[in-house]
Amino acid sequence: MGYIPTMEEAQKLLEKYNQDSFLLKHAKIVSGILGYYAQKKDPENEEFWRVVGLLHDLDFEKYPQDHCKKTAEILQENEIDEKLIRAIVSHGYGIVTDVKPELEMEKVLFATDELSGLIGATAIMRPSKSLSDLEVKSVMKKFKTPGFAKGCSREVISQGAEMLGLDIKELIQETIDAMRDMGDEIL
Repeated sequence: MGYIPTMEEAQKLLEKYNQDSFLLKHAKIVSGILGYYAQKKDPENEEFWRVVGLLHDLDFEKYPQDHCKKTAEILQENEIDEKLIRAIVSHGYGIVTDVKPELEMEKVLFATDELSGLIGATAIMRPSKSLSDLEVKSVMKKFKTPGFAKGCSREVISQGAEMLGLDIKELIQETIDAMRDMGDEIL
């Protein structure tokens, strides 16, 4: 059994493999979203959830063609706990890996990773450029517009909501709330 890095150790590891400001911001956002959900679902393991969110795209900048696979290798080389590795790898389910999200945290990561991008893109297109007045109906409108934020897979978002047993609108509202919790500086 390996160890679970602290947020500080995870941040250093993330920065070792990523310099792109967009990817670093995305890691911070997903970490914050997972922390928000952990406070409600698994508060005693909040830092673990946050670390998973921070490291979920560890390999994406340098090894996009080996996404999730290379992260697993890097984390194993660093003697990181297998449950953390599994959680991260599962967010690529059906795309780059066959590791299905099973734990609640894995399902939340799977469901909110792509959704965070759609919500962020919707918010910055608004006159306020803010999350504070963003409503579910605005995100749903953009969700139904395939050309908008086309890198955000609607199929993955829908599949994630289903895994969590949530209506897509419930998932969107909860994720907007999670992102609001971090403030507009994440946009």
